[in-house]
Amino acid sequence: MWFSEWTNEMTIMMVDGIRETLFMTLLSTIFGYLLGLPMGVALAVTDKNGIRPNALVYKILDVIANIVRSIPFLILLILIMPLTKLLVGRSYGTAATVVPLTVAAAPFIGRMIESSLNEVDRGVIEAAQSMGAGTMTIILRVLLVEARTSILVGVTIALGTILGYSAMAGIVGGGGLGDIAMRYGYYRYEKEIMAVAVVLLVVLVQIFQTLGMKMSVKLDRRQR
Repeated sequence: MWFSEWTNEMTIMMVDGIRETLFMTLLSTIFGYLLGLPMGVALAVTDKNGIRPNALVYKILDVIANIVRSIPFLILLILIMPLTKLLVGRSYGTAATVVPLTVAAAPFIGRMIESSLNEVDRGVIEAAQSMGAGTMTIILRVLLVEARTSILVGVTIALGTILGYSAMAGIVGGGGLGDIAMRYGYYRYEKEIMAVAVVLLVVLVQIFQTLGMKMSVKLDRRQR
């Protein structure tokens, strides 16, 4: 097939693929942060150099994060199919893919949040403590505020990573551009369709990165 034979049906298919990919990526990122943000905060706070050191809590969260992150996404996707079916009603499709994407993203996001919070100047934290600020006040008004630029950069990285995971989910019928690339490019040897799907994935990643970096620069200027 040559591009001169491109049809309206193919265009509609690509538009649907973009919509499904954005749905999976954005929803999984939101759920990933709902789980990963508290995990990252807990890791930073209970670390030996944190504001409330707790070796047991830190070790438990550290082990969970390391185990999940060490499992390749495709294997993780297959392993939690029973959970996916329990939550969504089926183990394939766009909505079902959100479950393994969220599970894979949460510990990754947690580690990025932990790293961002650990970059906060100790002097600022100690100043808040000297004024009698409690743990939650320091977390909400010092750590998260001071680390907001780094956290936003992390959101950009997370979006790109989750987008890549969503493309891999196409191997098991996860929907989106990855599914199109597999069905047409790999199984039917229609390499032109696969090339278009890959280019669109790259474009989406670049858009996320560009928007994220511009927003982080604006936030950084406001801090100054």
